[in-house]
Amino acid sequence: MGDVRVLPEDHPDVEGLRRAGWTVVARSWAGQLDAARADRARLRALVQRVDGVVTIRAVSEADLAAVSALDAATIDDYPGSVATQHTPLDHETVRVHGGRRGFGAWSPDGALVAVTYVDRVGADVETHFTVVAPGWRGRGVGSAVKAASVLALLDDGVERFRTGGSSDNAGIIAANTALGYVRDEEWVTLERPAP
Repeated sequence: MGDVRVLPEDHPDVEGLRRAGWTVVARSWAGQLDAARADRARLRALVQRVDGVVTIRAVSEADLAAVSALDAATIDDYPGSVATQHTPLDHETVRVHGGRRGFGAWSPDGALVAVTYVDRVGADVETHFTVVAPGWRGRGVGSAVKAASVLALLDDGVERFRTGGSSDNAGIIAANTALGYVRDEEWVTLERPAP
């Protein structure tokens, strides 16, 4: 990929760059869920609809190898471009602690099939990533792990939840809509034309 710029869709430079021959190569978005608007009953229902199919719980130190394996197996599955690129987890970034929490879904045979990680600063949380193993996509598991994380973090006093992703990822858009996130930012990734 050549020179790229990531800008809010309504940024004044976007039109000038497009007139200069830059092309939009990807679109992304961000959204927010405020604790005061969170529908706990709806969130619990999203978790309960996969109850018995998977077990959802917080990621612990004992789960880090499984998280790393799922991350490695799905690293090429993130759509979009530089704005939504997922950096592979390493020994440090896979760790969970006070500022980083993880929630996963385990199949009946004990395999980790979905995980979401969030980063917390004060009363704010930002989703770091959410991923579902290919054979488990489209079954509500991604929505369930995100819903479980929101419920746990609401109980911990989080007031604002931020998330985002590629506009090409219909699954995560649907999951976030189901959770009550409101899209409030649209971004474009523009690429300079080849010389």
